[in-house]
Amino acid sequence: MTDPETPTSDARPEPQTAGEPIQPRMDILTQCVRDVSFENALAQKGRYSGDVTPAVEVQVALDVRKRPEAANFEIIQKYKIISKDSGSGETIFVVELDYAGLVAVSGCPEDQLHPFLMIEGPRLMFPFVRQIVSTLTREGGFPQLNVATIDFVALYRREIARRLRERAERDAASAAAAGVTLGGAQPSA
Repeated sequence: MTDPETPTSDARPEPQTAGEPIQPRMDILTQCVRDVSFENALAQKGRYSGDVTPAVEVQVALDVRKRPEAANFEIIQKYKIISKDSGSGETIFVVELDYAGLVAVSGCPEDQLHPFLMIEGPRLMFPFVRQIVSTLTREGGFPQLNVATIDFVALYRREIARRLRERAERDAASAAAAGVTLGGAQPSA
């Protein structure tokens, strides 16, 4: 017989054995809106509705900061969402949102930490960002905007490629400047 107060199975996950690799884990400790702005450009022009066909552009910037506590990081996401009338190009509304989360990371190798923080953290917090933007646009007098899911892997790869291009351009400019200086210092034959 089983006691009704005693569970028949243990709901805790099995501990990892020595042969299994440790899986990286991220726990969100807290998250919050750091700054938010909603600008209803139509209302500023004295229009509260109109015959507009909105086109939405979403810009995202990510940053990670190490916290003093061991394995804790602050992930900061900055969104700028601009809705313009696709016919006239006139701005309909602008949302600017800085959203942050404090996370604890465990089991992540040092060489994989940066991509893990820049991809997994924003991915975990994105549903909350989407809800905030949806509420802001609805309360701002527009149909709620449900921001499409963002591919944070592609965003990360583009940012790394951009940084590598900038570094290569700086290195090429430095090499060219050094070559000019050396060339100018050498005696002519």
